[in-house]
Amino acid sequence: MSRLKITRTIGTAALAFGMAAVAVTPVLAQGANSPLNIPANPVMFGKNDPNVRRATAIINGEIVTGTDVEQRLALIVSANGNKVDGEELDRLRMQVLRNLIDETLQIQEAKAADTPVDDAQVDATYDRVATQNFGQSPEAMEKYLTRIGSSSASLKRQIRGELAWQNLLRRNVQPFVNVAEGEVTEMMQRLQASKGTEEYRIGEIFLAASDVNKTQVFANAEKIVEQLKGGGSFVAYARQYSEASTAAVGGDLGWIRLAQLPPELGAAATGMAPGQLAGPIEIRGGFSILYLIDKRQVLTADPRDALLSLKQISIEFPKGLSNDAAGKKAAEFAAMVKTIKGCGDAETQATKIGASVVANDQIKARDLPGALQDTLLALPVGQTTPPFGSIEEGVRVLMLCGRDDPQVASGPSFDELMSQIEDDRVNKRAQTYLRDLRRDAVIEYN
Repeated sequence: MSRLKITRTIGTAALAFGMAAVAVTPVLAQGANSPLNIPANPVMFGKNDPNVRRATAIINGEIVTGTDVEQRLALIVSANGNKVDGEELDRLRMQVLRNLIDETLQIQEAKAADTPVDDAQVDATYDRVATQNFGQSPEAMEKYLTRIGSSSASLKRQIRGELAWQNLLRRNVQPFVNVAEGEVTEMMQRLQASKGTEEYRIGEIFLAASDVNKTQVFANAEKIVEQLKGGGSFVAYARQYSEASTAAVGGDLGWIRLAQLPPELGAAATGMAPGQLAGPIEIRGGFSILYLIDKRQVLTADPRDALLSLKQISIEFPKGLSNDAAGKKAAEFAAMVKTIKGCGDAETQATKIGASVVANDQIKARDLPGALQDTLLALPVGQTTPPFGSIEEGVRVLMLCGRDDPQVASGPSFDELMSQIEDDRVNKRAQTYLRDLRRDAVIEYN
């Protein structure tokens, strides 16, 4: 399936962040070819405070109200676990207003191009988001949104914008993007030649900067890194702040080789482990923040993709049990585990000391905690991990009952590679399209 990364693609669990991301409005650098006549030391007349923004706007005659902003903001705050301080909240509020302006422009353009979205499409998508992403019925979803200070109308408007933009790009952009078969063949050959080398799945937040606003943008990037290290969602921040075309998919660059990145980013990613952040890193045109999602070897089977058949054998401790008594019971449990003769004997032996047994025949090794991955992948069938747990949670072991090793990856097909190249080109044109809409818009702030 094509990994379509059109800006404003409907998201999954983080759909609330699926808004066009424009973190910082770049200031055009003064240069020899610049049409602007900007003095080196401008003198300001008046006391306009650039930090004060009006809460509502009229975009080509259509109003975005303060309520619209606050309800959309509530979605973001809730998705971040309500852990947003005052300064960050102010920045998010202005980001939301910019996103709503973009959203309005896209809906307006879709109507003008006769590619509008009907209510039935919006309602069907809303119902799907409620059930698949939030695990709730549409009615329960509506109550949840109201409880956090948002509304179903706010989410439906966002969905309408997402769908309208997709419709518009499919009709006005995608038909005019062409990829030659020779390009795809050459890429497949390079992929085969790199078999066995490492490739990385990386998330990126890119903030554009010029010589004029570099200091301010770097400070903003540092604040974002601080929020991420404090537990903020990388996907959420990428959707809100990144100016790259991958903003709509949470900054996910997909599986790439480091040679495909700018040298500064490739060097930073070389020593990263999955789950680590790097940045802000200065590159041409701005600053990047990297997050290493995962890494693997090109066209090589990854042992962590093995499907494991496991049995969990566990005991629980009564409340108030002393450490000494718990230790004695844990030792008894460990001794029992050593007597088990394979998975077929687990239930019989566990019953003797009141332990419980739970089976799972379809679990990927990579879905387990890192320490357990390494242990289980090294185990022979019928053996167990060392006991682990606590007085509060009880003690357990995992017994390996079977393992289906992954097949050697054959890599993407010709059609998949062609689709990826097309998607990238559509994204670039989509960015230009949106910039043109912003440039031509009549916007009044109230």
